Amino acid sequence: MLSYVTRRIVGAIPTMLIIITLAFFMMRIAPGGPFDSNHRLPPEIQHNIEAAYNLDKPVYQQFLMYLDRLMHGDFGPSYKNKDFTVTQLIEDGLPVSARLGLSAITLAILLGTALGVIAALNHNRPSDYGVMAIAMFGITIPTFVTAPLLTLIFGVYGITLFGFDLSLPVGGWNGGAMKNMILPVTVLALPQIAIISRLVRGSMIEVLNSNYVRTARAKGLPSHIVVVRHALRAAILPLVSYLGPAIAGLVTGSLIVEQIFGLPGIGRYFVQGALDRDYTLVMGVVIFYAMIILLLNLAADILYRILDPRVRFD
Repeated sequence: MLSYVTRRIVGAIPTMLIIITLAFFMMRIAPGGPFDSNHRLPPEIQHNIEAAYNLDKPVYQQFLMYLDRLMHGDFGPSYKNKDFTVTQLIEDGLPVSARLGLSAITLAILLGTALGVIAALNHNRPSDYGVMAIAMFGITIPTFVTAPLLTLIFGVYGITLFGFDLSLPVGGWNGGAMKNMILPVTVLALPQIAIISRLVRGSMIEVLNSNYVRTARAKGLPSHIVVVRHALRAAILPLVSYLGPAIAGLVTGSLIVEQIFGLPGIGRYFVQGALDRDYTLVMGVVIFYAMIILLLNLAADILYRILDPRVRFD
């Protein structure tokens, strides 16, 4: 396993280099710059600012200088957030995004797996059709629709049920208070619940029709033992492969959700950096995101091997 991990890490280096190169030059191609504004600065001041950040040099030299800083673990300073480096901004936003993302994926795994198993055990029955209808609804409705809708229902109008006020805050972090997390976590989890339930359902149906499950039932094992100990372990293997990029996407921040709910996470910093042409901030978030995806995909492959001993690392 150690040799496999080593090969994967070494193989990830060219991938990271391609990602860095594409992101760097795409940012430079985009119109505007980090120090452009409606009120044009005097040419001397503009030149001095650009020289301070090496923006007066040819693009290829800027790229080589940026690679040199990355080799030393330096993402550079933020062009728009004064007195902050990109590393500091990522460190500030990561706890918020990580808490939201991990809460959302945990909720999605629990509910999505349960719904997928229920649908598979009731294949071609009303409960199966109901779960799949809900799943299709969750997949097709984007977060930029569900977020304002839930904000309108639970925040603006408010709901009272059996004398209990179910109104929820529609923005702000407030130190990570539970009430402030409910809406953004729900919005993040809904599409993941839909996807996971479909994955588990399809895999579970296939496993339930396999020979070893039929043999277990023929031996007289209780249904819950057959489902939990035999079928579910094999059925979650496709889910393990999916969870790598899914967790990375949620943990590193949802651009839309953090922006709508005003949360100080990595996703919001990325949006602000893109709008402000804050080259180093956007690059830092892209690189960090790519690293998380590669590492979580590696972790998913290792977990896949643990769950299925037939898999070999060649």
